[in-house]
Amino acid sequence: MQNIYPLQNVLDTIAKTKNKTIQKRLIFDMAPIGGFGSRSWKILFLLLPFLLYATIFNPWVFSKLGIAQAIIFFIVFLSVLMITIFALASLNNARVVKKITPSWQHYFPQIDLKLIVTSSATPYKDFFTKYGEAVKESKNDDALYLFLKNAFIQMQEEQKELVEAMAKDRSK
Repeated sequence: MQNIYPLQNVLDTIAKTKNKTIQKRLIFDMAPIGGFGSRSWKILFLLLPFLLYATIFNPWVFSKLGIAQAIIFFIVFLSVLMITIFALASLNNARVVKKITPSWQHYFPQIDLKLIVTSSATPYKDFFTKYGEAVKESKNDDALYLFLKNAFIQMQEEQKELVEAMAKDRSK
């Protein structure tokens, strides 16, 4: 049986709260459910270009390469580094979603978590706004669950055509 995390921990992995406002995380945080935190990922991503610079432009390597090759190597490896950072962030986000999905299904079995965290148009595009309202009202765990459950029903009613189109597409 999968570990079921508290609803607040699940929400903390995909959203950050600052001064009672909610923002969707770009790099999901596994720390609330016992993993590598998003702050650690950000620090690593910020340090990597400096480590690359220190590696290529240290006196020993620089004397072997020369100025032109060192600059070219730096540019090429920096582009590889940017691709690596994007891939690592994507893998981290996918791992977090995979790990919290059983808990999400426990709380909201009819709502696909991927529809919440996606950036595209979904019936639940206002989820983070609704969650922000609950945080401003300082809802406890049970009240938060009920508030979000009602918010999902409201969002589905507001986006009824999209919900029906998605259901029709799934039935094909």
